[in-house]
Amino acid sequence: MKNRLLFLGPPGAGKGTQASLLCKTKGLLHLSTGDLLRAEVSAGTPLGKEAAAIMNSGELVSDEIVLSIVEKRLSDRSPGWLLDGFPRTVFQAQALEPLLQKLKQPIEVVVLIDLKDEVLIQRLLARGRADDNEEVIRHRLRVYREKTEPLVQHYDEKGLIKTVMGDGEIDDVASRIEKVIS
Repeated sequence: MKNRLLFLGPPGAGKGTQASLLCKTKGLLHLSTGDLLRAEVSAGTPLGKEAAAIMNSGELVSDEIVLSIVEKRLSDRSPGWLLDGFPRTVFQAQALEPLLQKLKQPIEVVVLIDLKDEVLIQRLLARGRADDNEEVIRHRLRVYREKTEPLVQHYDEKGLIKTVMGDGEIDDVASRIEKVIS
């Protein structure tokens, strides 16, 4: 089984759900950017304090800080890991690659969890979150197509992309993912 993974896909495709499930069953380190940032802030580390000041001002945390946090966690030498939420752009991917080479831990498989827009919209509306109205969801999908979708081509050119349809039951999607990472 491949054990250095990246999950890509549009909002609502089930990346977080599938990442949590896979990491629990396979003992992989789940590197969710948001969770990592919150953990650094909670621990009061120097990186966490820097990130907190930026987030409290309403700005996005820089790629450099995120890369530093990722490097810190990957240096722990876990048996494997799954990146979820980073990189989000080709620029971030290009910044991440030298770090992974330095650590001798290149990405082995990029799992693209794909789903039709109409299914994504219905799924996100069903969550019932305050910020999940159709207009906001369509905007988030446009941002994904513009900023994150170019990563699919970037990783496809490297022969790393494996596409899995994200429709159906959670266990069905998990089974499809298992097949492409085996």
